[in-house]
Amino acid sequence: MKLGPRFVHIVDDNATFCKTIGDRLEEFGYEVSAYPSAQHLLDHLPSNEVPSCILLDVRLPGMSGPELQERLIELGSTLPIIFLTGYADFPATVRTIKAGAQDFLIKPISSDQLLQAVERALAQHDAARPLKSMREAFLSHLATLSPRERQVFELVIRGKINKQIASALGTTERTIKAHRSNVMAKMQVRSLTELVSLSERFGVLASGGRDQLAE
Repeated sequence: MKLGPRFVHIVDDNATFCKTIGDRLEEFGYEVSAYPSAQHLLDHLPSNEVPSCILLDVRLPGMSGPELQERLIELGSTLPIIFLTGYADFPATVRTIKAGAQDFLIKPISSDQLLQAVERALAQHDAARPLKSMREAFLSHLATLSPRERQVFELVIRGKINKQIASALGTTERTIKAHRSNVMAKMQVRSLTELVSLSERFGVLASGGRDQLAE
């Protein structure tokens, strides 16, 4: 089965290096874009929606590679980052890996080493994209809740039963039952367990921060 376009974005101020690496990647069927600085990449921000990764030099003029990594995280980019450097820099390696870097390669880089790293990064991006779509859909559903439904939602995912919710909100159990039904319908879930699981996965409810669940 033929794969669609797969993109590699190279951020390095060494034009010769970019050309050499770019040509090598294009020989293996990748679409390649090169950027001489971190700001240039930010000005032409790659999409999260297509299979892609970033080859990022640690030492760049202006904004450094690790600083660009932090900025991309702030912007919501999910593209895996492979860091490149001509220097063995253990503190930088630890910092970038902790921040989510896919790999850290020391120049000069062999073709096998480069291709294996790119393939791992693209595989990781392929796996992450469906989860990102699920999260966006969950948050979109959450935004449709009315203020009172959101209150009910917050208490439901913490395991409160209708009687407890009614007492907390100063209303009747019958009213809470109706709100709870609306919450389940708007969130497009089939069970309380699914609602809580998604809430934990997407950061709405911190794991371990709920009471014992009760149907």
